[in-house]
Parts: sequence; structure tokens; C-alpha cells
Amino acid sequence: MKNTQQPAESASTTTKGVQTLLGNPKKAVVKLSIPMIVAMSVHTLYNFVDGLWVAGLGPDALSAVGFFFPFFFLIMALSAGIGVGGSAAVSRMIGAKDKRNADAVASHTMALMVIASLVLALPFFMYAPAIFSKLGAGPIATMAGEYARIIFGGTLIIFFGQVASALLRGEGDAKRAMTVMMIGSGMNIILDPIFIYLFKLGVAGAAWATIVSICFSSGYLFYWFFIKRDTFVSITFRGFRFKKAILWEILKVGIPVSFQQMTMSIAMLILNLIAVRAGGTDGVAIFTTGWRVVLFATLPLYGIATAVVSVTGAAYGGKAFKKLDSGYMYAIKFGVVIELVMAVITFILAPQIAWLFTFTQESVRIRADLINFLRIMCIFYPAVSPGMLSSAMFQGTGKGTYSLTVTFIRTILLGVPLAYCFAVIMGMKLTGLWGGIVLGNSLGAMIAFTWGRIYVRRLKATFSSSEVVAAV
Repeated sequence: MKNTQQPAESASTTTKGVQTLLGNPKKAVVKLSIPMIVAMSVHTLYNFVDGLWVAGLGPDALSAVGFFFPFFFLIMALSAGIGVGGSAAVSRMIGAKDKRNADAVASHTMALMVIASLVLALPFFMYAPAIFSKLGAGPIATMAGEYARIIFGGTLIIFFGQVASALLRGEGDAKRAMTVMMIGSGMNIILDPIFIYLFKLGVAGAAWATIVSICFSSGYLFYWFFIKRDTFVSITFRGFRFKKAILWEILKVGIPVSFQQMTMSIAMLILNLIAVRAGGTDGVAIFTTGWRVVLFATLPLYGIATAVVSVTGAAYGGKAFKKLDSGYMYAIKFGVVIELVMAVITFILAPQIAWLFTFTQESVRIRADLINFLRIMCIFYPAVSPGMLSSAMFQGTGKGTYSLTVTFIRTILLGVPLAYCFAVIMGMKLTGLWGGIVLGNSLGAMIAFTWGRIYVRRLKATFSSSEVVAAV
């Protein structure tokens, strides 16, 4: 990219978020993490409540939503790729004090979002029921297809909400990103029983509640970016043309992140198929229901990861590699402590948590297996921190392919084969499936952390060598 760097922004254009990004990295990690942890807590509470309302419809309804789960991961994969790619690039431009290119990155990110959402949504909207039939959904294929069509019909709105929130995080404005997530999740909690039971829409009602809630929360984002225009980055399409250099700044992280998320989606799809083989459709219900608990237990790490992307991105853009290392390591320690606590809580309260999802007469048959899932899966919670946050650091510094590689190793190369080996080849059924997931993810996390430490040390060594040469 051509050097269009400008002098440091004036006080009138520098926001509190930007000041946070350029300040103490440890304080920045905490300050940017906490709002996102709060927001994700509310969002995961919605996932719990959504699961409870759907559970009231019986195991078939849980399975129908479970069969769509990998496709929802696909939607989130592409939107996350574009959002994280744009967010990381904005943070690097802020670190380099380059406001003009920060604005250009934001505009390009929004344009990419529109194109990608339409390309994804149309084919899946048209062929959803047939796809689920081919995947072995059997009698619940129609139910799963109806749910999927509603979600795919709102893909553009989902993409906009994800990407706009990511841009806010990229400029250090975690509070407003938190606000819109909490609004959307709160509305979803309220609308779920109305659409599912009052309007008697069943599983489709859960999908409608999701789309309506996202539309409402996305309205705030649209107002801030395009009407009030009080964000640090300015988005405009007047005379807009794609520029290769700017696209590369986004896509060198965005494409690997999308593939990274898709890798997770593919892994989920394969694990669903293994669950069917190991425990029938009840196996899918146990896996997808229990995974909601896993997401809740690890959600603090997702909040910390968003902070790591922005903080390390800004430090990398400003060539402040000691700050980068400090923020990165502090985040990992912070995450490990939190996840140790979550693991203990999950293990002790597993029976009570399982009861919440199996309170109906039809669902009680999966309760014991769900308790077993929860107690096995909590073992690897602390190991998630070094792996996930190393991936976030790679994304922030523009090394999206590194992040993709460690995720591929963790999920496809280790997690899936070990799960299949234990569950099917060794005949350990669902217990083997859960054990394989834990072992594969834990080993992958250790590989990611080792690679991350080597990479950061090389950055620091290279910068130190450059300073010596400049002094000479």
C-alpha cells in the first residue's frame, strides 16, 4: 500500500477508544475485554433461553436446530472473516496514525459485506430442505429447512450487524459494540416465547425472533455510522472503487479467518455425523445442546480475543512490539484464570445445568449423557486460552494464515480424527467422541501458543536489530 500516512490525529478526531488502543496494553486488554464479555454473557444467556424454549418443543426440535448449527457457523464464518479482517486493518492503521486509510478500510469492508452476504444466502435459501434430507435429517428435514430459510433470508442483516460491530471494536469503541449486542440478545429473549408459543410458529418462531432482534439492533449501528457519523472511521461510497492494496489489508486476515471459521463449521458438521453414528439423533441433540454450555463457559475468551486483535493490531501498526508482547501474554494469563473457575463450576453443577435442557418427559432420556458431556468437556476449558488468544494475536498482526493453520490443526487434523477413532473405531460411543474433542483441542492449543511465542520473539528481535543498525 502506498504511504499515505498522516500526522497524529487532532484532539477533535481522536476518540477515547483510539486513546485506549494507543495506551497501556494491559489496561487496554481489560478495558476492551470487559464490555465484550458482558455483551457476550447476555448473548449466551439468549442462547441458553433459546435452547430452553426450543427444548420445550421436544428432542426433534432440538435436533432440527442442531442440524442447522454448522450452517449458522458458515454464516458467522464469512461475516466474522470480513469483520475481523476490517477490524484488524483499522487497528493497524490507527497504530500507524493513518486516518485516511482507516476510513478506506472501513468503506471497503462494508462493500465486501454486502457482496458476500448475497452470494451466500441465495443458494442455501433455495435448496435448504433438500440439503438437510441429504445430510440424514430424515423426518425432521422439513422442520430444519424451514428454520434455515428464515435465517438465510436475513443474512444481509446478520452480516451488517457483525461487520459494523467489528469496526467499532477495531477503533477501540467496545462499549457501543457491547450495547448493540445486548439490545439484540435482550430482544431475542423476549421475542422467543412470543413467536414460538404465542404465535404458534414452533421452531420457525425461534428463527423469526432472531432476525427481528438483529434488525432492531442493527438499526443503531446504521444510525451511528451513516446518519450521526460520530465514529472514528468515516464510511462513504461517493466515487467508491475497490483498491487492491486496501482489499489486501482486509483479506490477508479476512480470508484466513473465514476459512478458519468454516473449518470449525466443517468440523461441527462432521462431529454431528459422528454423533449420529455413535448415538443417533439423540447424539446430535446432546452435542448441540451441550455445546451451548461450552460456548457460555468460554465466552470470556471470545471477549478477550476481540481485545487482543485490536490491541496487538495497534501495537503492530506502531511497531511497538514490546507492548504487543505484554498485552498478548497478559491476556493469556487472564484467560487461563477465568477458565479454571468456569471448569470447576461446570463440573460441580453439571446435573443442574443438564436438567434445564431436559425438563420435559420426552427429553429426560438424554439427561445422563448430557451430564457426561459437560463433565468431560470442561477439562479442556483452561487450554482454550493460549490457543484462542494466540490466534487472535496472529489476526491482529496481519498473519491470518498462521491463525488458520493452528485452527486447522486443532479441529480437522487432531479433533475430528481423534473423535472418530475413540467413538467409532474403539467403540467408546459418545464418551469417546467427547474425549476426542477434548484431546484434539488441547493439543492444538499448545501448538498455537508455542508458535505464537516464537513469532513474537522474532518480531522483538528483528526490531531490536533494526534499531542497532539505525544507530550505527
